[in-house]
Parts: sequence; structure tokens; C-alpha cells
Amino acid sequence: MEMAQRHGIPSRLSEAELRDIQDNPPAWLVQSRANRTGKRPVWVHLTCAVCGYTEAVRPKKWWPDFSFVFCGTHRNSELPELFLGDVRSEYEGVGSRFIGVVDVREG
Repeated sequence: MEMAQRHGIPSRLSEAELRDIQDNPPAWLVQSRANRTGKRPVWVHLTCAVCGYTEAVRPKKWWPDFSFVFCGTHRNSELPELFLGDVRSEYEGVGSRFIGVVDVREG
């Protein structure tokens, strides 16, 4: 939708207009389709484990599978407890305000 708006495609198309775009896609649409690998979703919803703030973002290739995310303004004492025997890693720069957390069994 973002790319369609950026390239001046109206929000409503007739069947004939849609068919024409599908049959003769512009270069940006061809590239966009080529970039779809199915490996990662195009958008994900991040929700702070502390306050519930939610944000839709495009996932980055370097993101691991987070156990949870939280707003960078929260104190460590507000976070979910770490289970005995687990190790916690934090990743800054997730979305506009989050820190991603990965808890794994030490071992």
C-alpha cells in the first residue's frame, strides 16, 4: 500500500485498471515482488511487555526471535523476571523505542 501511494496509484481501481497493473506491472512493483521471499513478514507488531505500547514496524534481518520487547524508558526492575538458569541478551534499536530481549537456557 505504501509503495502504491508513493507511486500515485489511487486507493480504488476498476477491474480493468487492476488487471492492467497485474499484466503490465511497473518496475517498482516487479522489484517489490522479487523481494518477497516468504522468510520474514513484511510488517510485525511489537508490544511493550511493561506498558503495552504497540508499534507496527518492518523487521530487520538482524533481529533474533525475541522473547519480548520493552520501551527503552522502563527500568530493569519492571521487566519480566528471568527464570533460574536462563541468560538474558538485550538488543537496542528495535522499532522506534524498543529494546528486544532474548532469554535462553544457559547451557
